[in-house]
Parts: sequence; structure tokens; C-alpha cells
Amino acid sequence: MRNNYYTLTIMKTALVTGGTRGIGLSTAQKFIDEGWNVYITSRKEENLQSVLSANTKIKGFVARADDLAAATETCKKIVDETGSLDVLINNAGTNPSGGSLLDVDLSAVQKTWDVNLMGPLMWTREAVKAGLKESVLNVCSVGGIKPSHYMGAYNISKAGLIYMTKQLAMELAPDIRVNGVAPAVVKTKLSEMLWAGDEQGSADLHALKKLGEPEDIASLIYFLSSDDSAWITGEVVTIDGGFLL
Repeated sequence: MRNNYYTLTIMKTALVTGGTRGIGLSTAQKFIDEGWNVYITSRKEENLQSVLSANTKIKGFVARADDLAAATETCKKIVDETGSLDVLINNAGTNPSGGSLLDVDLSAVQKTWDVNLMGPLMWTREAVKAGLKESVLNVCSVGGIKPSHYMGAYNISKAGLIYMTKQLAMELAPDIRVNGVAPAVVKTKLSEMLWAGDEQGSADLHALKKLGEPEDIASLIYFLSSDDSAWITGEVVTIDGGFLL
């Protein structure tokens, strides 16, 4: 008599901060397409509900990227609901601090650094405390590699995040991998001021003569978070259409 064997597939769980639009939303959708449980966070209730109503497979919480209590509660709730938290994607970011470092309002600088630098550290710490199993992925920027006019505070926050990625990779090894991606100009609302006025002119700054799409970044994020990259940690992969060339 022939035996029937059934393979039990346990769904992994990913958390994407700032997941209601742009790179975050595309990343959430990529993980959904690959069969994961996916949670997102949003600063605004209305933005979160708009996404959840459009895609019932995504779950989420209202939680600011720079709110420690929200990070603690969110990570705990995810583990309580699913039994695990496998991957954290620190995607949430902001840039209210455009301008020269000598002139820009210091409160805007502080907000930029709180969200873009302290935020990923807080969420990583709380995810690890809640039992994070596999990896952390930080969304960095080529701005953290190459200076540019009027983006000083933002670029400094991303340079810090690049270094933090490597530091955390060392500290969390061998159990948890930590990697990052460093995009150039991607067609998102956050970067709109860099491309909306002259899209082709902005595209021409890249060797491939086109801007990135959120889906481009999401595919790399998924690879670096999946078992296909199981021997990669402490790396920040540039994905810039040749901008740094």
C-alpha cells in the first residue's frame, strides 16, 4: 500500500516599518507573493486602513518609527499572533531637513536622525527581545555614501545606518543576519522633490538613464532576507542604476 506524505509548511513572518507606500508597500507585497505573513506599520491610521482594505493578506499597526513603546508593543503582538517574527525590515524614513547644515532648523535635523537612525536601532532591539529569528534589513541610501547638496542631515543619518548595519551584524551573529540596501533615486513620494520637476534630467544622472522603481528595491530586499542569502551578513548592497559610477 502506498503511503501518502504531507509536508507541513510553516509560514514565516516579516515586519516592514513604514509599509503603506513606496518601497515599504512594494516590499510587503513581495513577501506576500512569496507566501509570508506580513505586518506593516504606519504613522497614520488612515494610511494603514487604506492599505489593509486593499490587501487583506497584509496586517498592520499604527506605530511611529521613533516610538519605543510602539516598537515594543508591535513586536510582542506579532509574536503573540503568529508565534514568530523572522525578519525585520527597517524601511521607515523621513527627510524634513532639506538645506545646508549651517542653516537648517535643528529640530528638523533631530527629527531626521530620530526616525532614520535611532528608529532602526529601537525596532531592532525590540524585535530581538521579542524573539527575532533570522534577519534584519535596513533601507539605507547612496546619500550615506556620497555627499550631496541640501541633503546633509538626511545623508548623515543614512551614513550612520550603513555603519550601524555592520555593527549590528557583528553583534547579532551568528544567530541573526543584518544587511542593508542603498538605493539612489527611486520614484517614491519621499524622494519626489529630487525627480518630479525634471524626471528625465534626474534619470540621466544614473548610468542606466532611468529611475528606480519600488519593486526593484523590494526584490533585492527579499533576496537579502531569504534563505538564498544565508551566508551574507554585514553587507549594504548598492542598487543605484549606476548613479555612483
